Amino acid sequence: MMTKTKIIIAGIGGVGGYFGGLLANHFYDNENVEINFFARGQHLKEIQANGLKVIKGESEFIAKPTLATDNPAEIGIANFIIITTKSYDLEAVIKQLRPCINQDTIILPLLNGVDSKERIKDIFPDNIVLDGCAYIVSRLKQVGVIENSGNIQTLYFGLDNFVSDKLLLLENLLKEANIEISLSKNISTIIWEKFIFISPTATATSYFDKCIGELIADNEKLKMTTTLIEEVKQIAKVKQIYVSDEITEKTVNKLKALPFETTSSMHTDFKNNKPHNELKSLTEYVIKEGRKYNLATPMYMEMYEELKKKSGI
Repeated sequence: MMTKTKIIIAGIGGVGGYFGGLLANHFYDNENVEINFFARGQHLKEIQANGLKVIKGESEFIAKPTLATDNPAEIGIANFIIITTKSYDLEAVIKQLRPCINQDTIILPLLNGVDSKERIKDIFPDNIVLDGCAYIVSRLKQVGVIENSGNIQTLYFGLDNFVSDKLLLLENLLKEANIEISLSKNISTIIWEKFIFISPTATATSYFDKCIGELIADNEKLKMTTTLIEEVKQIAKVKQIYVSDEITEKTVNKLKALPFETTSSMHTDFKNNKPHNELKSLTEYVIKEGRKYNLATPMYMEMYEELKKKSGI
């Protein structure tokens, strides 16, 4: 008899809501696969009452998970947990999910930043914790509604030089749900190439309080953003993570290709005076790693000091 594969999506925002919505929709009432949402507040109440509405362009659907709850004990032990919360919530969420984790549970964080795996490993040292990242422009439009407004929705996950039947199973389930997914054996390169894009962008947009179009249009600001890219690139290299020699140019071209008014989620949190933001995992992390490897990160230092004041840290 085949046992059910139980998947939990923790954090039903832009990333978790879109990919979790596709999974819940595809495996609705499936006897072999169970998709559970871990969410909270009004958003959770709306999903429990009416399902999760997922909008992409002209199409939309209502996804109904097996269970949507804020009480992990109701879900029981999971085979896979996909975590898509903000990085500052990671430890709290992973501890709350303890009732769903045994030694065989595989955990996949899809967060901004590159330190999620080690942070989860500090709490669950014996579990397989994967690296992963998502490229998607998606947001929680209102309670119970996720809108994907971009033309890219790709997931990458894996561990360097490691593949197993369980990872292939997860890849297949995600593919079945029409998710653009790649199981990679050189995932470090993929998550660092994203980090080299996201960390300088988040830092510069927040520091200047400008959208990406405004950064690109101003030569001085673009130069300072490029310096950030160079500072984080040297850290990847000293950590012996392979990144393309043209990564700086590629990253600047990526920024230039974005709609003028695009900004980072960290900048949005600063603008909205949110009590928490991603400064620790996206900016401070680079400075700490720089110190660890004796590498200077003066541009990061300068912007971090300013952003720390804005944060009231």
